[in-house]
Amino acid sequence: MVPYARQHVSNDDIDAVIKVLRSDFLTQGPVLPQFEQAVADYCGGTYGVAVNSATSALHIACLALDLGPGDWLWTSPNTFVASANCALYCGAKIDFVDIDPDTYNMGVDALTAKLEKAEKNGRLPKIVMPVHFAGQPCDMPAINALSQRYGFKIIEDASHAMGASYASEDFSDIATATDREAGPWQANDAIKVGSCTHSDITVFSFHPVKIITSGEGGMALTNSDELANRLRRLRIHGITSDKGKMLSRPEDEIWNYQQIELGFNYRMTEIQAALGLSQLNRLDEYVTQRHEIAKDYDTNLATLPITIPWQSPNAYSSYHLYPVRVIETESKKTQHELYEGLRARGIAVNVHYIPVHRQPYYESLGFAQGDYPEAERLHREVISLPMYPSLTKAQQQSVTKVMHESLVSS
Repeated sequence: MVPYARQHVSNDDIDAVIKVLRSDFLTQGPVLPQFEQAVADYCGGTYGVAVNSATSALHIACLALDLGPGDWLWTSPNTFVASANCALYCGAKIDFVDIDPDTYNMGVDALTAKLEKAEKNGRLPKIVMPVHFAGQPCDMPAINALSQRYGFKIIEDASHAMGASYASEDFSDIATATDREAGPWQANDAIKVGSCTHSDITVFSFHPVKIITSGEGGMALTNSDELANRLRRLRIHGITSDKGKMLSRPEDEIWNYQQIELGFNYRMTEIQAALGLSQLNRLDEYVTQRHEIAKDYDTNLATLPITIPWQSPNAYSSYHLYPVRVIETESKKTQHELYEGLRARGIAVNVHYIPVHRQPYYESLGFAQGDYPEAERLHREVISLPMYPSLTKAQQQSVTKVMHESLVSS
């Protein structure tokens, strides 16, 4: 079976983990802060706060920005449920912004129209959470400009987008083909996702199917010292050892820590941090390999009745996914038939995503089919083909062969 995604673990990764296992610390040791700083430095940001999952990172990011009862968080319906669930964990209300039909990211026009209406109704969001779907960056300068006008905070859900970047602050510079094919994109002083240039907090995922892995894990990045300190506190039960934050207690009592707010046990272990730190050394290599795989797909699938992923000329995707859309008016197979046929022949394609608002739990909150038509249309047409650095030429050729046989020959 050819999976749609999988991790790649090297001997260096194994050695890094073994070194930690033989050390004095399996948790709360020196490797975790090294990993946090290395990710922040790579992205051009200031602080990284690692936790046990991207879901945990999203949760404490919302809490650090004081999201709570009576507040609204808006995100994309084309995402995993965690992007929306984190608002509900905080007791806040959730709403969605439909996607752009080309990028499959949060549509700026749709966001603008929704904000204009919300301002009139007194229901503006406290947080907007754009999701960099499949690794293609959202139009962050435009979203940030809207935040300045309407006063909301921004959390980037960059679970797919480690290693991605975009062109410039006004999102108007166009990179040449040579720039884009030269490897990690540096054209026009590219801004890396994770720099928080246009957001308050950015969240990465290190799940095994993501760009790099720590087994399980996530990280919140920010340029705010205040937010970083609160994120660190929230990941460890709301506890601090900072004398400046602690309340006074009798001098003859030992108070070397205090819980000053309600937090969680969201810590990342030294073992996970060691794996993530080792994998980070190959991040650019992994993203370059993903681009090579995407280029081969682009070439070999071009004649089929599908829509291949459109890439913004202003951005460099990390290509976490390679989603294609079946053009059913021209295809011999429906999306459902193609999906089942590929899986029956050993190719474990997937669907990204079932729109969050269509999930039974969210329908019980009042959302319904038809609320976000672009996201729903994508769900009915999209299939994610295998995409990961260790995908062999033979495996990729098998995928394209079965795609041709399914959509043309049958």
